Amino acid sequence: MLDTFNFWLATGFGLGLAPIAPGTFGSLIGLPLAWWLVSRPTGQQAGIIALLLVAAVPVCHIAAWHYDGLDHSSIVADEYVAFPLVVLGLKAARHPLILVLAFGVYRFFDGLKPPPIHLAEYATGGVGIVLDDVIAALVSWLVVALIVALGQRRQLSGWRG
Repeated sequence: MLDTFNFWLATGFGLGLAPIAPGTFGSLIGLPLAWWLVSRPTGQQAGIIALLLVAAVPVCHIAAWHYDGLDHSSIVADEYVAFPLVVLGLKAARHPLILVLAFGVYRFFDGLKPPPIHLAEYATGGVGIVLDDVIAALVSWLVVALIVALGQRRQLSGWRG
């Protein structure tokens, strides 16, 4: 029974079993989670995200055993738990367009895995599975925070492009 429960957590309640773009489908669970978290104080957001990331490591590790230790595409708990990092502390993410932007940026970096994100794949087991998503989320946070800051600066200056 625990094995079945772990499988459902790891596959995003089955979304990771999608025949195309399983990581994107699995990441969708992160949207309502992030939406809920951005209304909390930043410290609470960080604490909850940290707990979820720590919990995701064994979930992903156990699921990987069924795939000979590989980060199989159906394992998406790492994706949906890491996504809220992209909007950590960004109150602007309460706006649906900013949340969608954050999701797109995250999926871009998680899918492409440019340096330094790809280096995390050298870590083994659940840690490696979760780590590349954490780094992709942090890089995405930088991009989204910059876009939000530039947008706010533009609004404050009254510039109309």
